[in-house]
Amino acid sequence: MQDSLSDLIESGGFETQCFGSARAFLESDRSRNAACLIVDIRMPKMSGLELQVRLKQQDRNVPIIFITAYDDAEIRAQAMEEGAVEVLRKPFDHQLLLKMLRATLDT
Repeated sequence: MQDSLSDLIESGGFETQCFGSARAFLESDRSRNAACLIVDIRMPKMSGLELQVRLKQQDRNVPIIFITAYDDAEIRAQAMEEGAVEVLRKPFDHQLLLKMLRATLDT
């Protein structure tokens, strides 16, 4: 999934960097310069929502587009209340994701 998502985003003219986990992202040098994150809600050890909260606690207000295989209204509401750009359910429209990225990065 990471590779195909990275290929899609790069085909839209964006630079990507993939990480195997939320912790790997937080520990990387790139985490301070991220312009936008695309994060799965359900990840091992630290969920996407936990990552969102952790970033906010560190005053790092990077826009996040969540993706998920599970359309849970409560989780969607929590993500949006915490400032998510959107929560997309898999399989999602690839062009919609690229449009969201453009809109998010152009602001």
